[in-house]
Amino acid sequence: MSDDEQVGDASGKGGRLLGWVFRNLAGPSQVQGAVQGGSRLAREAWKQDLERRKQWSREQRELKRARREARRSGGDGQP
Repeated sequence: MSDDEQVGDASGKGGRLLGWVFRNLAGPSQVQGAVQGGSRLAREAWKQDLERRKQWSREQRELKRARREARRSGGDGQP
């Protein structure tokens, strides 16, 4: 390869082939309609999963809080 040849274009986009690959195969992710675009059943399942995750987080925070309070009040820290 000589010094004159370059891979891609001067703007650094990688040329026509890489541009096509990016646009058609590995393009940017699209989140528009990610939840709304699915079926009603899928949306409900997603909402239920989200609520279960939030509930688990609340329970974990409450458990940590209870352990901290037990240590402060002279307990052994195990609920």
